[in-house]
Amino acid sequence: MQGTEAYAEDRLDQGSGSYATLLRSELYELWHDVIALRAPQVAKNFDAGAEVRIPRGNAAIPYLQAFNIWFQLLRIIEENAAVRNRRQAETKYGPDAVPGSFAKVLAELHDKGISEAQLADTLRDLSIGPTITAHPTEAKRVTVLEIHRRIYRKLVALETQRWTPRERTVLSDDLRSEIDLLWMTGELRLERPSISDEIEWGLQFFRDSIFDAVPILNERYIVAGFDPDTTPGIRFHSWIGGDRDGNPNVTVSTTEEALARNRTAILDKYVSGLRDAAEQISISSTIMAIPEEARYSLDALIAEIPEHLGRNPGEVFRQALTVIRDRIEDLRDGRGGYRHLLDFIADLKVIEDGLEAIDAGHLSRRLVRPIRWQAQSFGFRTATLDVRQNSTVTTEVLHEIWTISSDDPTPEYGTAEWSSRLRQELSDSDLAEVASDRLSDMGKELIILLQLMRSLREKADREAIGPFILSMTRSTDDLLGVYLLARYAGFEAEMLDLRVVPLFETIDDLRAGPKILSDLLEVPLVRRSLKARGDNRLEVMLGYSDSNKDGGFFCSTWELEKAQRNILRTLEPFGIRPVYFHGRGGSVSRGGAPTERAIAAQPPGTVAGHMRITEQGEVVSSKYANRGTALHTLEVLASSVLAHSAGGMSRPATPEFDDALEGLAGMSQAAYVTLLRKPGFIDYFQQASPVEELAMLKIGSRPARRFGAKSLDDLRAIPWVFAWSQNRHLITGWYGFGSAIASFRKVRGSEGDKLLNRMFADSPLFQLIVDEVEKSLFQADIDIAARYSALVENTDVRDTIFSDILNEYRCSEKAVLWITGSSLLAERFPAMRERFDCVKGPMGSIHALQVDLLHDLRDQAAPRLSVPLLQTMNCIAAGLGWTG
Repeated sequence: MQGTEAYAEDRLDQGSGSYATLLRSELYELWHDVIALRAPQVAKNFDAGAEVRIPRGNAAIPYLQAFNIWFQLLRIIEENAAVRNRRQAETKYGPDAVPGSFAKVLAELHDKGISEAQLADTLRDLSIGPTITAHPTEAKRVTVLEIHRRIYRKLVALETQRWTPRERTVLSDDLRSEIDLLWMTGELRLERPSISDEIEWGLQFFRDSIFDAVPILNERYIVAGFDPDTTPGIRFHSWIGGDRDGNPNVTVSTTEEALARNRTAILDKYVSGLRDAAEQISISSTIMAIPEEARYSLDALIAEIPEHLGRNPGEVFRQALTVIRDRIEDLRDGRGGYRHLLDFIADLKVIEDGLEAIDAGHLSRRLVRPIRWQAQSFGFRTATLDVRQNSTVTTEVLHEIWTISSDDPTPEYGTAEWSSRLRQELSDSDLAEVASDRLSDMGKELIILLQLMRSLREKADREAIGPFILSMTRSTDDLLGVYLLARYAGFEAEMLDLRVVPLFETIDDLRAGPKILSDLLEVPLVRRSLKARGDNRLEVMLGYSDSNKDGGFFCSTWELEKAQRNILRTLEPFGIRPVYFHGRGGSVSRGGAPTERAIAAQPPGTVAGHMRITEQGEVVSSKYANRGTALHTLEVLASSVLAHSAGGMSRPATPEFDDALEGLAGMSQAAYVTLLRKPGFIDYFQQASPVEELAMLKIGSRPARRFGAKSLDDLRAIPWVFAWSQNRHLITGWYGFGSAIASFRKVRGSEGDKLLNRMFADSPLFQLIVDEVEKSLFQADIDIAARYSALVENTDVRDTIFSDILNEYRCSEKAVLWITGSSLLAERFPAMRERFDCVKGPMGSIHALQVDLLHDLRDQAAPRLSVPLLQTMNCIAAGLGWTG
């Protein structure tokens, strides 16, 4: 290994590509050492050099375990090399050379002539809300993620040139030990994770990286040249413990547990930081004269807990920090403490100002200001916990309340009588609070939840609880139903201190969204509530997954674009601006795309300094598992919002482009829906994919279907995408694109070709669509897909459906290559091609085994849990880099 180590030292100054190649070589040796120790026969087969054929049955387990670990190591290598590459670029060329950095964006804004006044308007009201969710797309256990983190940190340690050969050998041995631990730990969950497990999973990222990344992010923002009196406005949200849509395991008690554990996590962080600051800031007032005004403020702070006056005499900064720490500990332990978050921030500012007053600002910036910045982002909550429920549930509970509270017939949902009663009771100032003990378990749960939300608004950090997000919002009545339920739970009649956020998920609902919201704002209680909060913004959540399932990728993307434009235009006469909350997932099919590109492609005027976005499942671990990556993730997100909001992404209206996109989206949807409506399509989907077996993979606390039905409409979007990924059809990311482009070119002729070329050059949205379709086509594998199609029992169904998929694939490939001028798919994405080249061989073997195991399982009279089958699902997810 010493020769390899010397080579590593010689290559440290080269790009991430060569460095990643070197790391792959080093870690392959260590990985192989572990396999040779733990599964020598597997290692011998790997050494043979030919394509590995994995045996069936339990003999497959060590093969799959070995491949899975290798895929995990490849991802860690990629992450480490990317962080290193950004550092080298900044060192050589300056921070404005790093894509997505604050420095680069500020330079670009200045180049575009953005004035300081325009910039100041944006910075004054910046609010960016990454939202951690526990969507069941994370196949890795928390224990495994922790081992990954240690491997990553050891790779970072190996980058330095200070190690002797002996010390580098020790580090390599440590890496081998961690890889061995991965082997011995195992990957599969034997039991489905509980909500408590998921809460801990989410908090791990805050403790490991996010808490520390945010102050560094703010420092970068200021160093780049932005106003030091502002911040990037990062405010995390979470759905873990609050999202009960389709998950009966989320109850009021789990919501309370999430709130308590979120609170404890950040308060523990403050206690630790304040303790460190007090230990280090040992300034004596007998040596350093403190100006009178600063001394007065410090003395007043210390006097809040007089017993500290006798401790550390003369060391007023240490005394004041100890007082602040004690108040935080009291708050954490339920003994009182701070009544308001702003009081805590103000006390920290007293320390900072006092240190500045004696020219010790370096201590303030290093030890105290980071805590204040954390307080501004995380409050006493870590993350604001959103509540989400489905409109079906809220409607049923409202119907139940009306049924038990009156002898009159209860109107039916969707009728004029239902709407009339809703509005009448909302305007009734004497509406009685409902007694929850008279309700069913579902009704009782919802009313107690709303009562909890009401009480939490009066706590020290009123942002601990977030909005009530209503899934499957179909009408204004759905939203008003939540308002009325809140009234039944005791909210005031004049002004509801509750934000109700519609989630428009299906294509029909996206199209109906503007009218739903305009009708909502005609209701006096809604307008009064917005005005009382001093809020001219209305949050609107957009669903990417279900709209994709409805109409395919192209259609969904265009409908989301139109919905944002139309809602913005509709709310303008009311003096209201929408804040869009993008419900994106990791895969292209669920809105996944490079952050910078995705935000740049948003319609002009729709960001305006405010954006929320979901970070789901495996996306969380890929973005936030390590501090360097978390820091870059947040900087790209914040800088992209800044660039769009400050006018850097403004572009003239292009009706010709819009007309073309409308036509293309319609043709794409027609092709996609035609496939879904083909006779036998559902049978094809269920038999040519492991969607039914997927339920055995215990990667989330909630079921794969919302309410237990077994129709395609009711299947959650996550298993829909996961299944098409496992069988490498990936139709959710490309199907319909080729037919749309071919039809457009046929109808429009040469003028249409010119228009498509202009759109690819000048339309960020069309560029994004083409790029993501191309990536999906590259990740799909028709040869592998054909193996899965052979599982379909009805040959006519199999041949018809697969033939359609094959023809559309070829048509879409041809369309992409024509538009881009490339000769090969993903020729423009060399990093992606390199990554897939590293896993292509093993993935072929794993898919072949999965097909065999599915066939065997389905031949059994009473199918039994197959560990190798579950392992293949994990392996394929790891190889692709995402699940759904």
